[in-house]
Amino acid sequence: MSRARQPPLVTGISPNEGIAWTKVTIRGENLGTGPADLIGLTICGHNCLLTAEWMSASKIVCRVGQAKNDKGDIIVTTKSGGKGTSTVSFKLLKPEKIGILDQSAVWVDEMNYYDMRTDRNKGIPPLSLRPANPLGIEIDKSRFPQKDLEALFPGMSADFTSENFSAAWYLIENHSTTSFDQLKMAVVNLKKQANKKNEGSLAYVKGGLSTFFEAQDALSAIHQKLEADGTEKVEGSMTQKLENVLNRASNTADTLFQEVLGRKDKADSTRNALNVLQRFKFLFNLPLNIERNIQKGDYDVVINDYEKAKSLFGKTEVQVFKKYYAEVETRIEALRELLLDKLLETPSTLHDQKRYIRYLSDLHAPGDPAWQCIGAQHQWILQLMHNCKESYVKEQKGKDMFFPMLDLDGDVRPSPIGHLSQTASLKRGSSFQSGREDAWRYKAPQQVIFVEKLTKLVVSQLPNFWKLWISYVNGSLFSETAEKSGQMERSKKNARQRQNDFKKMIQEVMHSLVKLIRGALLPFSLREGESRQYGGWEMKAELSGQWLTHVIQTVRLSSESLTALEIPNDMLQIIQDLILDLRVRCVIVTLQHTAEDIKRLAEKEDWVVDNEGLTSLPSQFEQCIVYSLQSLKTVLDCKPGEASVFQQQKTQEDVCQLSIGIMQVFIDCLEQLSTKPDGDIDTAHLSVDVSSPDLFGSIHEDSSLSSEQRLLIALSNCRYLERHTFLNIAEHFEKHGFQGVEKITQVSMESLKELDQRLFEMYIEAKADPIVGSLEPGIYAGYFDWKDCLVPAGVRNYLKEALVNIIAVHAEVFTISKDLVPRVMSRIVEAVSEELSRLMQCVSFFSKNGALQARLEIYALRDAVAIYLTPESNSSFKQALEALPQLSSGTDKKLLEELLNKFKSSMHLQLTCFQASSTAMMKT
Repeated sequence: MSRARQPPLVTGISPNEGIAWTKVTIRGENLGTGPADLIGLTICGHNCLLTAEWMSASKIVCRVGQAKNDKGDIIVTTKSGGKGTSTVSFKLLKPEKIGILDQSAVWVDEMNYYDMRTDRNKGIPPLSLRPANPLGIEIDKSRFPQKDLEALFPGMSADFTSENFSAAWYLIENHSTTSFDQLKMAVVNLKKQANKKNEGSLAYVKGGLSTFFEAQDALSAIHQKLEADGTEKVEGSMTQKLENVLNRASNTADTLFQEVLGRKDKADSTRNALNVLQRFKFLFNLPLNIERNIQKGDYDVVINDYEKAKSLFGKTEVQVFKKYYAEVETRIEALRELLLDKLLETPSTLHDQKRYIRYLSDLHAPGDPAWQCIGAQHQWILQLMHNCKESYVKEQKGKDMFFPMLDLDGDVRPSPIGHLSQTASLKRGSSFQSGREDAWRYKAPQQVIFVEKLTKLVVSQLPNFWKLWISYVNGSLFSETAEKSGQMERSKKNARQRQNDFKKMIQEVMHSLVKLIRGALLPFSLREGESRQYGGWEMKAELSGQWLTHVIQTVRLSSESLTALEIPNDMLQIIQDLILDLRVRCVIVTLQHTAEDIKRLAEKEDWVVDNEGLTSLPSQFEQCIVYSLQSLKTVLDCKPGEASVFQQQKTQEDVCQLSIGIMQVFIDCLEQLSTKPDGDIDTAHLSVDVSSPDLFGSIHEDSSLSSEQRLLIALSNCRYLERHTFLNIAEHFEKHGFQGVEKITQVSMESLKELDQRLFEMYIEAKADPIVGSLEPGIYAGYFDWKDCLVPAGVRNYLKEALVNIIAVHAEVFTISKDLVPRVMSRIVEAVSEELSRLMQCVSFFSKNGALQARLEIYALRDAVAIYLTPESNSSFKQALEALPQLSSGTDKKLLEELLNKFKSSMHLQLTCFQASSTAMMKT
């Protein structure tokens, strides 16, 4: 975050005094970062922002306006630094009186001049006789303060046409630095003007001498008559005669001066008309200037001219001014309509919107343009969102067999799509498929592209929409000066009244965003009436967990962007609910796809056994689950404000059942592999990659395995799964926060043990039955009879053959898994001992030699497999021995011992396998 700027400081102004509308240059420090940063400028308490022109951070040019104070500070206010201070001041001078022929942009009331011309009692000469410079020398204005002159000459004036004219004041003000010679020349000029005036009066008298003498004679005659007669009749006739004379004199004067005065009046009228046109050309040219500036886009100039015209001529009573001002108002009304249309145009930047709102505010546009802009922006965002959906739905329907590549329009946010494609390429390894096939296979689904586009649209448009509302609330759409305070207060009042309406707008945008995403990814979560408006997608196949993970990441980034705008959390809660539903669905779909992947593991079994009797299947199973859980890590992790995926009981139960289902699928896969007939071994999957060096070797190895060997391998895998794999998977489940892991482990273990037991029984049945079945035929081979037999010469062949078969089973089991030997051999010995016990008990009578033969064979078998004896097999051997008669003589016992030692000596090599595994047996 950048450090706040220092407040503005004004250190100089040039000139430092002047009349109203004087152009000044203000210098100082921190005067703003740009024109938009300058929000206030007052000189002597008057707002001068309207005429201000920001040049740099140390220079501003403006014009001084009308102010009540004669002297005051220069205060600059900026957005970045706030209200500033000033070390200098400006003095506002009173404007000088303007002569009738002086050019000026201010209207001078000339009515008094016309009145004075006709008022001959005041003795003021006509306009043409009023010199602008009565002394006839160069005027040099002094710099004496006006206040000091007024105090020095109270009640007097420097205007030579005024009744209170003060010559001293006039000389100080206009000729304070004039030389003495110049002043003497001025005296000469005054005398010349006086002589011309006297000569003019004398000529006037000479022109009327005849009339004067005639009037004089008439008066003398009247006087004489009055003295001589003294009668009233003479007085009356003389009076009438005098009146006639006077009338004739007046008529003569009018005749003499009528033409001259007429030309004089016409010239004065023309001159005054030209002066009026020149002085007020601003107003007369304003309608045309307004049109030109509107075409150029200089709306600030138009507003400034309009404000100036309104202040000067808004309340005028002059008909000509009224007519032209009405034209100005007509064009300003057209400008208001134009600005409102531009304001409501979409798309539009936030800067332009604020600019147009300020223009309309300065032009006093009716209504509330800012709120109209907010409403138009809201409708435009909604329309953009629905248009986005419609375009992608149409594109999907038009391209059923092709998904376009994901186009983020230059978006640089991290995306897992590239990682997915790269991983997929690595997995294919040395596949010779064409590049075009690879490029087609890993394209983004249309729904994913739509969500990317939709969220990017909202994230790009909503910030400006929100900032526009914030500016509307705090009144910053208008200048922060005293002149605009009324507009700011009205704006804040309107914002308070419309706060609920704006909240509904934001909620509508959020609801539309969420429902459009649900329609594309979770259509089952929409209501019946909402499917047509927000749905319409062809859901041929549900998205995979990887794509859902990418979508979740996209929505999360959008939520973070919206949260950064300081939008209230209650308005964004619906997005959090969507993220939770997407996370839950991603977990469900990922587990379902994991179950399908595990089901296909049976096709990848190569039956190559390692030193521990294991194939790669358990490791592949564990890696598949671990990879699946790792892909869910970002989904299961809770971002700020998010709830746990497993917070709902139903989700816990569904995930638990799916996890159990995954384990059961693998157990069924093991059973399928171990129980499949030899001719049904599926090696079609191996043809996918003909460049594999082990392809034909694997087929050969696979086809050479017998069903019993596959059972042993499956048993070895089951044993490893029970002791390691399932426990490791349980730890991974707990690490990722899964609930009900104990139940998953317990149910899976029980199912695995059941499979193990079934496979074990199948193997024992396949191996023990031939051995057990060969005992009875072998015992009675050659019509052997326990009642009548020769003296035993050794162990018969049937028992040796049974031992060899047992040794073959031992060798088969030992070759695959040494750990299975004790378990298998113990069951084989139990089966053989049980059958031997049954056969002995079935004999009704033993002769002496028969009992000795039977005892020899039972002892030989028992001693050979002694390390694999169990309580059950010991019991069977004991029952078999109990069925035989006891040896009565020492000779028989000695013979039995000799024959038994002879058997062990002759079968020593064969029986070594049982002895060598005794150590392993003890450890097991």
